[in-house]
Amino acid sequence: MTRTVGFLIFDGFRILDAAGPIAAFEIAGAHARGAYRLSVLARRAGAVASSSGATMTAIAFAGAPRFDTLVVAGGLGTYEALKDEGILACLREAARDCRRVASVCSGAFLIAEAGLLDGKRATTHWSRSRQFAERYPNVRLEPDRIFVRDGKIWSSAGITAGVDLALALIAEDLGEPVARRVAQQLVVYRRRPGGQSQFSALLEMERPDGRFGPLLGWARERLGESLTVERLAERAAMSPRNFARRFAEETGVTPARAVERLRVEAARERVEGGRAPIEAIAAETGFGDPERMRRAFLRAYGQPPQALRRAARLSA
Repeated sequence: MTRTVGFLIFDGFRILDAAGPIAAFEIAGAHARGAYRLSVLARRAGAVASSSGATMTAIAFAGAPRFDTLVVAGGLGTYEALKDEGILACLREAARDCRRVASVCSGAFLIAEAGLLDGKRATTHWSRSRQFAERYPNVRLEPDRIFVRDGKIWSSAGITAGVDLALALIAEDLGEPVARRVAQQLVVYRRRPGGQSQFSALLEMERPDGRFGPLLGWARERLGESLTVERLAERAAMSPRNFARRFAEETGVTPARAVERLRVEAARERVEGGRAPIEAIAAETGFGDPERMRRAFLRAYGQPPQALRRAARLSA
């Protein structure tokens, strides 16, 4: 059985949003001959310029054959594409006819604008989560997920998460062994541990010209140890009082809250990616007490560790 997969692009799309999933499906087709037929789609046929200036050649989606799966790219041009009723109409039609519709990065804005995510769960790039939530209040955004499936609609986080998404789609079609072989050839995780927060938290707390980036990295490698303000201040060669004031001014959070965020993200990675007891994870990541870790999870994610573990297993 040959499944047709279309990749919808537009002026200013990010090239890896399309090229990453295309490569994954291409390799899967090499392992399972005839499994996929791939096409790049756009509003008009011809070369479509990405945000980098590199182009992809597309066929016009009007009159294109019916697709089993449609993957929607994101990128800097997303906001202009949101104004294109032709693209939105294509997505609505695809939702009626395709078995699956998926988005990469800010492509989630396009499928949400088309009304495909109303009342559904979804994710997008962590840096655009707040904007997405404000614009689409009827969508149940899960900002820390690498990808989310809700019925026939799939969405994924930023850029390389499109490969994670493609691997999950391939596993659904061809089985886990083929997906694992594709991941091996791409030299990526089959199931990436943790969520987006492992990539975003330090970036959110660091300034490009800030002095505390190395300290945060140092602390992250020692989460199981005592990380008091005094110890952090000593590492930063500052008095505790001056350190606490300067740290809060630069990062926007207190040292204690920064350490908690690093710990809760490390704990979530272990909770979702393994089977270790919650008590052991609390000890490893410096919480010590499982109840203390539970309260931190509720503050950060609105859910306790056990709920996130169950959700991760259901989506695996």
